Amino acid sequence: MCISSLYSRTHSHRFKFEFILAENCEWPVARIWTVVLLLGTCLLYCARVAMPICAVSMAERFSWSKRETGMVLGSFFWGYCFTQVLGGYVSDRVGGEKVMLLSAAAWGAMTAFTPILAHFCSQPIVSMTVSRFLMGLLQGVHYPSLASLCSQKVVESERGFLMSTVGSGSYLGTLVIGGVGSLMLDLYGWESVFYVSGLLSVLWSYCMWKYLLKGEGMSRISTLFFPAGTQSKLSKRNWLRLFRQPAVCAVIITHLCTASTFFTLLSWLPTYFKDTFPDGKGWVFNVIPWFVAIPSSLFSGCLSDHLISQGFDTASVRKLMQFFSMGVSSVFTLFLCGTTTFPTAVAFVSATMGLTTFSHSGVSVNVQDLAPSCAGALFGVMNTCGAFTGVIMVYFSGYLIETTGSWASVFGLITVVNLLGLGTFLCFAEARRVDIDLAKGRYHNIHI
Repeated sequence: MCISSLYSRTHSHRFKFEFILAENCEWPVARIWTVVLLLGTCLLYCARVAMPICAVSMAERFSWSKRETGMVLGSFFWGYCFTQVLGGYVSDRVGGEKVMLLSAAAWGAMTAFTPILAHFCSQPIVSMTVSRFLMGLLQGVHYPSLASLCSQKVVESERGFLMSTVGSGSYLGTLVIGGVGSLMLDLYGWESVFYVSGLLSVLWSYCMWKYLLKGEGMSRISTLFFPAGTQSKLSKRNWLRLFRQPAVCAVIITHLCTASTFFTLLSWLPTYFKDTFPDGKGWVFNVIPWFVAIPSSLFSGCLSDHLISQGFDTASVRKLMQFFSMGVSSVFTLFLCGTTTFPTAVAFVSATMGLTTFSHSGVSVNVQDLAPSCAGALFGVMNTCGAFTGVIMVYFSGYLIETTGSWASVFGLITVVNLLGLGTFLCFAEARRVDIDLAKGRYHNIHI
């Protein structure tokens, strides 16, 4: 028998099967799904970053002011905040792959139609603001549905690699749209960037539906790649009890801090380099950190899964990954406070961004350890908090730069927030399931 299964009977006399793929079995199915989700996340960021890439050209074409351009760009994040919890909740009920598929088809079509809306609407500023808000709404369900999918159907010892691999798609997408998108912008105009990224996203959705999710293929993948998961529907009272768990509060606070510092670095690093090193090459600081982030993310996933498979405590491994993500990265962030050269600054930023990716194998996976039955909704809560505080911290960082005239204040703020989140995670994080007791003992606590 080429596929071995481990199972245990629950109180409701159901069986939980966990399939371990042997060497000569259906292992390519798992690899195909990993690549498909990686490409989906890559295209997600291609579509997301298309507007910032084309913002200058569109502002010139439609005579937008800086304030109007900022309104268009910022509307995405407000929409992004509102569907996180809903997307996770629905994913926990109907399946994360279905939510991801439908949303990708919608935001892909929205991206492709963006130039048409801009040209044929009498008020382009209004149509673009609304379209970006809708883009945020549609893309807001991606990561919660991914967390739900992973928590329900991927064994504990493989979650780190899957999440880190798929998470690296965000850096790959930023690189691709920054390079190829800029080239298309110069050769064919800003419209081409939206057309290509949007149509490729729709094509990805069609291929995912056609070859991976349709009919017999759906059942086959569910039983071979994803072990059957258990779902519990928590009442409102049990949700309140869940949020009283120290470990749950810890992952929310830690993710909030991680997202806030990442958004701040992402938003202000280009301005930092232009202000501090006006003669520095833009492609260097816009490309090299992301090249470092991709292998770093993959390495963190492999390392965490290897340590767990070797018998190390899961909670300790999650804390170790988060220590690198928030602790060690803060050291390199502080190095930017001093006087440095352009190559050294690029090296420090690259190290910071690379180490930050270790959170894909830390707090991002820990939510699946704690509450796999409702990981999508819980991750949605985490991402909503992170998005809101991220926007606030980006604005506050700009205030600090204007009032102090020093970038050291921003990097110091990032370090303080990182250490706050890290301290919380190290003190209170756990890896045992906390949603089982709330479900009144319906499931045994099965350790993978």
